[in-house]
Amino acid sequence: MEEELNEEYYKAERKTEWRDKLRKEIKAKERTDISRVRMPEADPNVRNKSNLEVNKGLTLEMALSESHRCLDCAVPTCIVGCPVGTNIPKFIKYLEAGDVLGAAEVLKENNSLPAICGRVCPQEIQCEAQCFYVKKLSKEGAAIGYLERFVADYAREHGEATIPALAEPNGIKMAVIGSGPAGLTVAGELAKFGYDVTVFEALHDLGGVLKYGIPEFRLPKSIVDYEINTIKNMGVKFITNFIVGKTASIADLKEEGYVAFFIASGAGLPNFMNIPGENYSGIQSANEFLTRVNLMGGGNKDFDTPVHTGKNVVIIGGGNTAMDSVRTAKRMGAERAIIMYRRTMEEMPARAEEIKHAIEEGIEFINLASPIEYFADERGKVNKMRVQKMELGEPDASGRRRPVVIEGSEYDIDVDSVVIAVGVSPNPIVQQSMPELEITKWNTIKVDGNMMTSIPGLFAGGDIVRGGATVILAMGDGRKAASGMHSYVQADVFANI
Repeated sequence: MEEELNEEYYKAERKTEWRDKLRKEIKAKERTDISRVRMPEADPNVRNKSNLEVNKGLTLEMALSESHRCLDCAVPTCIVGCPVGTNIPKFIKYLEAGDVLGAAEVLKENNSLPAICGRVCPQEIQCEAQCFYVKKLSKEGAAIGYLERFVADYAREHGEATIPALAEPNGIKMAVIGSGPAGLTVAGELAKFGYDVTVFEALHDLGGVLKYGIPEFRLPKSIVDYEINTIKNMGVKFITNFIVGKTASIADLKEEGYVAFFIASGAGLPNFMNIPGENYSGIQSANEFLTRVNLMGGGNKDFDTPVHTGKNVVIIGGGNTAMDSVRTAKRMGAERAIIMYRRTMEEMPARAEEIKHAIEEGIEFINLASPIEYFADERGKVNKMRVQKMELGEPDASGRRRPVVIEGSEYDIDVDSVVIAVGVSPNPIVQQSMPELEITKWNTIKVDGNMMTSIPGLFAGGDIVRGGATVILAMGDGRKAASGMHSYVQADVFANI
């Protein structure tokens, strides 16, 4: 009798499991029929004359609709695609339930800068690329970046500065060198552990590349300031106009009681092409151009040292920095704002969204071409460039087809200004102040799996290690380094008990 009852029980249980599974499949089918939300954008012919933010953000109704597309997968591969490990399904489920502030708290568990990431991270090749829609259904992935931005903006606009749980202060001093995305992330993570954190910034303003490298129309400075103020509210201290390696050395800071350090000084040294005439007036790096405009008011004609662009401006390069530069030049009045890139549009490393926005705003593209010489007027001001046509050959080490020169294809174009955006290298100040520090042939700092350098207690991450990467990858380095620094310090504390 007992065996028969058990058998009936197991049959009923299997039937319940089957019914629940069917219901879930029906619910998932309903979700997959919802179209991905479209981000509202400012009019191209209005925004290309101002610093108006291009993406206008989602409404609550749009965000809730998009949140219903999340399938809450048993194995959430989207998390694997996020360098900071944000629990994406969890924050979206809070949003779907109407608890937007709860969703903001989930974001802050792993991400110190969600409003920034929601704007500038390439989700399409990271978390969204790992979405079940893309991997299994060949559909557009859930709009994770849009939802992240909406949740972070909603919390800010409703006066709810979400601060994650903090451990009791332990009085142990930690130093962070640089206030860009890697530095801000590690500072926030260390504050969660209860450390006394100070961030040393070389410039007069905080934010690093988030301030000087990314234009207002893509990332408003008020957003960066808000995220930084949240980290300040976690107890992190900031000191500006302080160059570690010049103002004071790491040895000096050790004497002040700092026990571990994180180098996040970025890659602010621009690369040039070393071609004839590159030193003429009117030719500058993208770093200089964007810094003078974004951080020093150089886009204002009434400014003491304005940036002059002229009617014909050519930007050399095809990455996000090149797009930022050419779209800035257009907003400064250039009649012809041109991207010149030695490969085709398909090989451009810039985000697809940035290329789309540039095209909408009237940016011209000259592809399969590269400058080989510049010419100047009698005052030494650039007025012409000689261009070499290219064609694509076999793939190179990057996996992209290598540009090959077409002999005899040179031609000249008139230019008033040229901006070089062909990459950056790490600023060598910190490395030069510590000759014992191991570096690579590219002058980047060598680190181990915990982001510690060859010097115990000295960690590094972001562009100073990678040589040039995305905001979110720098933040991922910051999270990993904070964990490594915590383990290092705690092991040292216990060793001295």
